[in-house]
Amino acid sequence: MALSDAVAAPERATTSAPAPPAGRRKRRGDAAYWLYLLPGALLFLLVIGTPLVATGYLSLTKWSGIGDPTFIGLDNYRNLLHDEVFWTSFRNTLAMIVAMVVVPTLVGLVLAAVLFDTIGRKFRPRTAAALRAAFYLPQVLPVVVAGIVWGWILRPDGAFNGLLQAVGLSSLRHDWLGDPDTALPAVMAVMIWVQIGYPVVVFMSALQRVDPELYEAAEVDGAGWWHRFRAITMAQIRPETFVVALTCTIAAMKVFGPIYALTRGGPENATNVPSYFAYYTFFKKLQVGYGSAISTVLTLIIIAVSVLFIRMQHRSERRDRGF
Repeated sequence: MALSDAVAAPERATTSAPAPPAGRRKRRGDAAYWLYLLPGALLFLLVIGTPLVATGYLSLTKWSGIGDPTFIGLDNYRNLLHDEVFWTSFRNTLAMIVAMVVVPTLVGLVLAAVLFDTIGRKFRPRTAAALRAAFYLPQVLPVVVAGIVWGWILRPDGAFNGLLQAVGLSSLRHDWLGDPDTALPAVMAVMIWVQIGYPVVVFMSALQRVDPELYEAAEVDGAGWWHRFRAITMAQIRPETFVVALTCTIAAMKVFGPIYALTRGGPENATNVPSYFAYYTFFKKLQVGYGSAISTVLTLIIIAVSVLFIRMQHRSERRDRGF
């Protein structure tokens, strides 16, 4: 009996040990979760957080990049309110939003629906995939390379004017990027070409999750392509529409590479945008504090627009769920 009691004692001790409380287990799980996020958080603080704080501080100073900054408070922001170039750059940003958000989203939605609902069904899916890749090709090209190529096409002795002359429209030859009246529309056309592939790819991916029976049932009921597009396509891929609109809006507000490659903000600030204006002020004019103020204002506007889009998306989702 003594031997059996000795053998059973560890078992009784093991089974009678109390389990840790649920709250303690949850805290351990949360601690492990935060450990996985720690490297990304540190990298975020190093790459984004620290420069953002430094830019905010420099925006309150007057500094040429040499010596010590002189603290001047909100003077840079007061000067921005009376800077005509600053307001011109933001008006040009509205044009970039039209060229990089409104037109690509609307046209990309229609193209994706046509490729998926018409070409992919009547021909082969590979045909639709090939056309999708062709639309997305400008997104793969480096921005500076695309800008240099389009600059060569649109210059006075470039390919576009040569084409006009070849078809008998030599009277329309023009310095498209050198004229303040045509520079901004020319840049907008280039940005539409660059941007349109992104919505097409996202919307076609979103259409993959739509039940094909919805289209078949609508077609059996006699619904045409436009009715299927309005009642099924637009309703089913609404979340992706918010994502495309938000990401394209952010890209339009901070666009820099195409402007730098095509026009350098000219002629006469006709294509100047806040990001290039901040770069020029910071590095060319050596007004570091003033350039930092431009960047800070642009960052705050982008954050505000992002919050607005996210709130609109949440409100739309709650309305769809009936909340």
